[in-house]
Amino acid sequence: MSARISVLAAAIALAGCTTLEAQLAPAAEPLQRWQRHDAASRQTVDHRAWGVFLQRYRVTGADRMARIRYAAVTAADRAALAQYVARLEAVDVDRLARPEQFAYWVNLYNAVTMRLVLERYPVKSIRDISLRGGLFEVGPWGAKLVTVKGERLSLDDIEHRILRPLWRDPRIHYVVNCASVGCPDVPPAPLTGANSETVLDAAARAYINHRRGAEVRDGRLAASSIYRWYREDFGGSEAGVLAHLRRYAAPALAAQLAGISSVDRYRYDWALNDAGPAPGQ
Repeated sequence: MSARISVLAAAIALAGCTTLEAQLAPAAEPLQRWQRHDAASRQTVDHRAWGVFLQRYRVTGADRMARIRYAAVTAADRAALAQYVARLEAVDVDRLARPEQFAYWVNLYNAVTMRLVLERYPVKSIRDISLRGGLFEVGPWGAKLVTVKGERLSLDDIEHRILRPLWRDPRIHYVVNCASVGCPDVPPAPLTGANSETVLDAAARAYINHRRGAEVRDGRLAASSIYRWYREDFGGSEAGVLAHLRRYAAPALAAQLAGISSVDRYRYDWALNDAGPAPGQ
């Protein structure tokens, strides 16, 4: 969920101008190399190490938000996370069926993001992590961080050149996690080829029915900037965004949305999704 600021965006900001970030968000443009798959394959990928990490460090607060106890992650678990990413890099992803590929790419994205934040922790925001040294670069999303099948890939590549264009599913935005308060929660367990549909639906409902996704006050709708940055994935219009929100809204929110015809404002919190140390530490 990078929505990273490009050189053009930074230049506009420095000039004191305003512009819609939606115009600057990465487009879903497929890398043809990753079209390959084996529809008959029964091969699965072992994501248990990622599951162990999430069980230990992902916590849900009273505000129904999941955060990560970055400060509590042990050196051994940092090493285990790095080893898990390395094992994913060694997977022959071309031999997987499409559902298993989807789970593979989502888990890889989230694990690499987690590894990156831990390498630079403490930080206030993932946008403070700049790896390529560009004058106007904000965030790490364009840096090549992993190698799969001999190809160097960035987080932007995984999200905007593989996941979004190949699967064309707006629910992708609810399961790729950018380590920020405004982002949908990192899923509580690894995605698999078998559970992805269930996880995607649950993640969409959880985010949309939390104030980060959509909130109606005094008859006005505030929604996540995700729906502005990636409007093309939600029907290409504000009407499409509203239809998407209504599809996953719980009864209380659905009733509030019934009289809404436009989004009053968009918002997003880039603060790190940090739960702080465990109690007693």
